[in-house]
Amino acid sequence: MEIPDIKRPDRRLAEQLVQIGAATAASELNRMGLRNCHIRGPVAMNLGRCVAGPALTLQMVPKREDMFEGGEYDNPELQLHRHVMFPAQAGDMIVVDARGDMDSGIFGEMMLTFFAGRGGQGVVVDGCIRDSAHARKLDLGIWARGATPNYHAQTNIVPYAVNVPIACGGTFVMPGDLIVADDDGAVVVPIALAEKLIAAGSEHAEWEEFSRMRLSQGGDLQKYYPLTEEVEDEYRAWRKAQDAASG
Repeated sequence: MEIPDIKRPDRRLAEQLVQIGAATAASELNRMGLRNCHIRGPVAMNLGRCVAGPALTLQMVPKREDMFEGGEYDNPELQLHRHVMFPAQAGDMIVVDARGDMDSGIFGEMMLTFFAGRGGQGVVVDGCIRDSAHARKLDLGIWARGATPNYHAQTNIVPYAVNVPIACGGTFVMPGDLIVADDDGAVVVPIALAEKLIAAGSEHAEWEEFSRMRLSQGGDLQKYYPLTEEVEDEYRAWRKAQDAASG
């Protein structure tokens, strides 16, 4: 079976998205007209990580026994949850439309170990994983609805297609879209908007750093968050000093 690969953007874009984070990405995309790019449902299972990378996608569909036979390890050609990992490169993310199913462990420790070994950044599953205690020890970001002891096709759903457009957590994901994910969740960043988002998000992150400092010093919330014209000169002076200090 031939598995289609994705077109990967410059790795620099993903690295810059990590500096911005999911919350800023979501709010800036909203300002660009995309109301909600948050993949709702999956939550961080390895807290404290922020990762970003292009999406390899896996679509699961309701199980119909005449279309899918075999056990956990039978018929490798139907094991598309394995095949989505075959094209994986360092920096990639895997995003799975698992239909919010809570009875199917899409990936377990062995599969996730393979992906981590390839340099994968993380997986976002609108459903469950299995072997969760071992999976959490991997150098890998994991966002899922929960965990189950069941394997991927044991009960309600089966893998159907790789690297096709999917709906994950009610959000449209194209293969190759950039995903930025942290403790707040996972956000889909269309490639065409990535540069504009990064420019706006970087400026946003910078003034928030200034605001955070002033608020921690007892500054007036009405002046410093968001920044008002009254403190704009103060902010620009701080920014100039920061640029000078960094050389």
